[in-house]
Amino acid sequence: MIWDQRYASADYVYGTEPNEFLAETIRGLDGGGPALCLAEGEGRNAVFLAGRGYEVHAVDASAVGLAKAQRLAQERGVHIVTEMANLDAYRIDPGAWNLIVSIFCHLPAPVRRALHREVVAGLRPGGHFVLEAYTPAQLALGTGGPPDAAMMMTLAELREELDGLHFEQAREVEREVHEGRLHTGRGAVVQIVARRP
Repeated sequence: MIWDQRYASADYVYGTEPNEFLAETIRGLDGGGPALCLAEGEGRNAVFLAGRGYEVHAVDASAVGLAKAQRLAQERGVHIVTEMANLDAYRIDPGAWNLIVSIFCHLPAPVRRALHREVVAGLRPGGHFVLEAYTPAQLALGTGGPPDAAMMMTLAELREELDGLHFEQAREVEREVHEGRLHTGRGAVVQIVARRP
């Protein structure tokens, strides 16, 4: 599996610090409660959220990545629950989550659309969805992300896929991304904070 191979190195390929957009966003949200991290990989965001008082459930298809996530949690003195699952068949419990996080979770468009329907239903009233992902403009920058524009996202697509949520922040922007050795340099991203009414 490609992700097991990618995460097999001793270092954390996307670093051990949280995604910058997530870290900034969480400061403005009420901390705590159940949080679901999608495509969590090596655990940097899950561990950060656990340190902020969330009860974190981290899902990823890579057992190697999730083992590193548990190791990072132990090193930081926090507890996270990890689950190995493919997101193309993953079901999110309806109305279960105060927070759902999707950071650079790039999937084939049909899988993503189905997952985002699950996200909308999975949030509790007042719960938030935080997403950062590459837009197709990232292909010209070449600083990370999949080589396929169809697996990237636009704000217009996300507004349609996340119908039912109230968008508190929503923008496409270029920013410097420095997250380990695989996300380094100028990045073209879409950023969303959306709340279930």
